[in-house]
Amino acid sequence: MTGRVEGIFVTETHGKVPQPIERVRAVPGGGLVGNRYFYADGDAPPGRAITLVAAEAVEAFVSETGIEVTAAETRRNVVTRGIDVNALVGKRFRIGDVECVGVELCEPCSHLESMTKPGVLKGLVHRAGLNADVLNDGEISVGDAVTAD
Repeated sequence: MTGRVEGIFVTETHGKVPQPIERVRAVPGGGLVGNRYFYADGDAPPGRAITLVAAEAVEAFVSETGIEVTAAETRRNVVTRGIDVNALVGKRFRIGDVECVGVELCEPCSHLESMTKPGVLKGLVHRAGLNADVLNDGEISVGDAVTAD
């Protein structure tokens, strides 16, 4: 399986829509530098270092529901294209030179719906992305390959 990084989004402030950036440093046990969920002590809970969502899933949601939601509004860090992020649960994969492991699906919650629009919770079930761990230090950039065996 191979895809690409279409976007990277981070924010340091809870409740703010993550902003697009071109590249970000990933730290094992810490997550993404500059993100509000960065654990400087290196003690990120399992699956909380990085989140991914497939651009195709967001587009399908918008098409099927008519509810306009941007990739940034999903509050996931890395937007991919061309790879099924749901299939990465329990698997090692690479984003550029950064090795990750998929931990669990990142299902939508009522808090996400409260920050976006009614219908987001129901419409994004099983397609809201992936929670993953970062296994090595490196940089992730827009355009990087996302690969898994």
